Amino acid sequence: MRTKVAVVQMCSIPDLAKNLSAAERLVREAAADGAKLVMLPECFAFLGPEQEKLALAETLPAGGPVLARCVAWAKELGVELVLGGFWEKGSAPGKVRNACVHVAADGSVKSIYRKIHLFDVDLPDGTQLTESSTVEAGETPVTTDASFGKLGLSVCYDVRFPELYRKLVDQGAIALAIPAAFTATTGKDHWHVLLRARAIESQCYVLAAAQTGKHFGSRASYGHALIVDPWGVVLAECGEGEGFAAAFIDDEVVTRIRQSLPSLKHRRL
Repeated sequence: MRTKVAVVQMCSIPDLAKNLSAAERLVREAAADGAKLVMLPECFAFLGPEQEKLALAETLPAGGPVLARCVAWAKELGVELVLGGFWEKGSAPGKVRNACVHVAADGSVKSIYRKIHLFDVDLPDGTQLTESSTVEAGETPVTTDASFGKLGLSVCYDVRFPELYRKLVDQGAIALAIPAAFTATTGKDHWHVLLRARAIESQCYVLAAAQTGKHFGSRASYGHALIVDPWGVVLAECGEGEGFAAAFIDDEVVTRIRQSLPSLKHRRL
């Protein structure tokens, strides 16, 4: 079974209305191109000062105006959505969760993953980010039933922890969702390498929606939303600016590669 999927590339800013308008336009374009599942990047609804996102956070799975709007797109267009980084209310004051939400084509919330690995870094270019100051970490790996088969959910910084993807493969994943807002500094050296590595070692498709460009202050993202096949070949990739990349997921390709090079069966640890 071949299923067309799309990963969105956008430049979110500290303006919820503009971000949602951009996201809707790109989802509609991807659906018109034939995509049956469309993935939005991390922070798609808001990328701005840490404290401001607290006021936008919604309770899941009930949601609020942001989730309601996304659900409406899914139902109208008949597409599955993966909301790459959704601001969910946390369990403690001053905290949110960075959630990856799978919305079915009928508008129902099928699965919710909370980002496990939080991005606390002090980069050589002066970028300092402390995600844990406002985000509480999740604990549980999550796979979901997409139209093409099992999809493993993750978010951005998770990509640096291959043990998570081993868990997702053990749960039956044939594709991995890695929506991101990868920094420009780390992206230029690590983005393609990490995504292709996760695809090759997991023998899964990798779907990576991405933020791109300058957001606010000095915050900038690398972009290059892309789709990788289980052999590590980049099937589709965004260029500069906003847009989407689309390709087909074929479960028979996963089966063929896993049979011809059965590295997953050869694991010893």
